[in-house]
Amino acid sequence: MELSAESSQENLAKSTEEKHESHTGKPAKAWRKNNAKNHHETSHKPGTANNAEEEDMTLLKYLALNALELGSPASGLPLKFSSNETSGWLQLSGHPDSFAIAGPGTIWKKTTLEDGEIRVYEALQQQKNDPAYCIVPKFYRKVEFKSELFIELEDLLSDFNDPFVMDIKMGTRTFLESEVSRTNARPDLYQKMVRVDSNAPTQEEHKAQAVTKLRYMRFREQQSSTSTLGFRIEAMKMKGCEPVRDLQKVCSQRDVQAVLSLFLQGKEQNKQSLLKRLKKIRTAFEESNFFKYNEVVGSSLLLVRENAKVGAWLIDFAKARSSDIPLDHRSPWCDGNHEEGFLFGLDTLIEVREFAL
Repeated sequence: MELSAESSQENLAKSTEEKHESHTGKPAKAWRKNNAKNHHETSHKPGTANNAEEEDMTLLKYLALNALELGSPASGLPLKFSSNETSGWLQLSGHPDSFAIAGPGTIWKKTTLEDGEIRVYEALQQQKNDPAYCIVPKFYRKVEFKSELFIELEDLLSDFNDPFVMDIKMGTRTFLESEVSRTNARPDLYQKMVRVDSNAPTQEEHKAQAVTKLRYMRFREQQSSTSTLGFRIEAMKMKGCEPVRDLQKVCSQRDVQAVLSLFLQGKEQNKQSLLKRLKKIRTAFEESNFFKYNEVVGSSLLLVRENAKVGAWLIDFAKARSSDIPLDHRSPWCDGNHEEGFLFGLDTLIEVREFAL
């Protein structure tokens, strides 16, 4: 998908929403907001200073295509919003009700003993000399509440009021090796594939009307920039606007640069601040002994900007798994090598951002 000056953004946005509904049965803009009026409707009126944000949102809608139930869930992220009339919290992405605001500067995130989140945070808490300790949210404790398990984490947005926020899913592989261990071909996955692209299955797969889980997962990753760039933009929130989530099919480097430029608002200072932080994350990850022996499938980079204040952190470790062999996080994946391409994606993201303005 390439941007074209002659294209009608509004018509494409409308067709995008129709495609999304036909595939998922759900509206394209399914934002969850608690106890608040629509801030976008109340604050964006003709002739106001918000016209620039409205134009930005039009472009984002132009770029937003239907989500494809991609392998890893989007990052859960509660966002604070405020205006002259209302304030409250909404969740940018992820599973509904997975967060609770714990208190000043902290949040509770729902978890289980089985996922990798607790293990990663507890390990880094015990290894504060590991360079990666400074690129993830601070971990405070585990909390049991009403028979459910939570972890209390640093609220990364507590120092911001109404920031620009972007969630970027990292890596070239978004599924665990255990998820594709079965080699039996499945008719249901074939049907999902042909609903997206009827020409995608091979002749043999068309004849069998079935595909393996690995084949389907790889196909889904090819629908986004995951397989080519090593990352995909999951969601984005502009200042004073509701989030746009269906950005997973922003595939080409040109389109990715367009979205990143919106985030940076065309300011060189913002770009340089973010590049500095991304390079610090890369160095810390490369030098981390912990991540040398841990794959980070489905983890995200959370980018936050308000005026000239910029932040970036590595989040989401539900699918993190330890490895008995050292990983470079750049090599192509093959079964058993545990490589997920995190650093490959970060290298590409830094390169793309250097030319984003």
